[in-house]
Amino acid sequence: MSAAARHPDVPATATASPTGAVGRVFATERRKLTAQLSTRLLAVVCLAGPFAFAGILKVQSGTPSDSLLGVYVHSSGFAIPLVVLAFAGSWGFPLVAGVLCGDMFSSEDRYGTWKTVLTRSCTRGELFAGKLLAAMTFMTALVALVAVASVLAGVLLVGGQSLVGLGGALISPGHALALVLLSFLICLPAVLAYTSLAVLLSVATRNGIIGVIGPIMVALATQLIDLIGKGVIVHMLMVGSAFNAWTGLLTTTRPFFGPLIVSIGVSLAWIAASVAAAWRLVRSRDFAGTAVGARVGWVAPVRTVAIVVAVIAALALATDLGPVGITRARLTASMAPEFNQVTLLQQQLIGRAVPPDATFYIKPNCFKRAAVSVGPGDWTCTMNVFLPRPGRVAFERSPVDYDVSVASNGCYKAQSPPAFIGGQTMPDARGRSVVNPLYIVYGCFNVL
Repeated sequence: MSAAARHPDVPATATASPTGAVGRVFATERRKLTAQLSTRLLAVVCLAGPFAFAGILKVQSGTPSDSLLGVYVHSSGFAIPLVVLAFAGSWGFPLVAGVLCGDMFSSEDRYGTWKTVLTRSCTRGELFAGKLLAAMTFMTALVALVAVASVLAGVLLVGGQSLVGLGGALISPGHALALVLLSFLICLPAVLAYTSLAVLLSVATRNGIIGVIGPIMVALATQLIDLIGKGVIVHMLMVGSAFNAWTGLLTTTRPFFGPLIVSIGVSLAWIAASVAAAWRLVRSRDFAGTAVGARVGWVAPVRTVAIVVAVIAALALATDLGPVGITRARLTASMAPEFNQVTLLQQQLIGRAVPPDATFYIKPNCFKRAAVSVGPGDWTCTMNVFLPRPGRVAFERSPVDYDVSVASNGCYKAQSPPAFIGGQTMPDARGRSVVNPLYIVYGCFNVL
């Protein structure tokens, strides 16, 4: 009796162990993935990429200042893995998931081997579980490889100095290392969500090309959707939002964990939905008729792509639903303590004694350019600093203008013209050139 004729959950032999069958499938898929040139190239890129990035920064003075903490890549090695994580979350990990897993199931259709593998002593469920387990395991290993390589690249090529956090305060090397590793761990569910999506596209389309490029196209759509709309519901439902959840841990002035918890839950929901849909397709597919390869065409890929495009379009139209995450009040409340902290840090760097609880009287005024002051985009914030002075006027107002770029996740980059606060670097108390903390201010606030 062929495997296609029996119930998919009934083993071929009564003595077969389901766990053992899944293990055998996993071992087979592990050997197949290890032997593939694409997998080896991915491992090389994940290992060598962070070292190449840190090496390029080592020999030139430029910085990826548009990335969070990017201006500090020359002053602390722990900024390197966080910049790498930001890029990998936006583009790298979705691409790796597609290349690694996008052809895992569709290759069986292309070569017509489904009936062959299902006549062995394993059910459809065991075969599906073994393949999925191999995909998840390899993706987890590649994420760990990127994390270790980026930390080593940063510490070896830049150094293990303290890191300036998103709140403007210095984070000790040991604490920074723990936060970096925890940030990669927090992003792992989102990576596995992209892996599950690649598996689903591979099963649904039976086309390796769609399975490979599908995750990166979804990541691109996520980046575009993040640029529009004021509501938080759709932005938090996108799988890519989880790659920004670690920012709440590094916000030293006001740490927050709401988006982190929500994003992990969203990633787990994406995993569950993608795996369930892929398994339903595998379970209901008929492998017993004509040759599978003869039935593979472009109907399934076109139908799947149309569904994905329709879902993305619906999400784009719904980006204004829900409460507004980016507001004038939230940005103002975040900018004031951030500016106070980086000002104190600057004074410490130039050798002035600063009490640990010192504060400036700061009254920020933020507004969005040529639009209602809500939602992501380009803002302007004037930091009105009131300095004490002797005489009849107790305080002197010193305004400092910042151009602020705010993302939908509540993270922002604020930059001021050098005429107000000096250039990107400045001499410290020892005469060394260090980053001017007031030149670019990074911060994040809770949008929930």
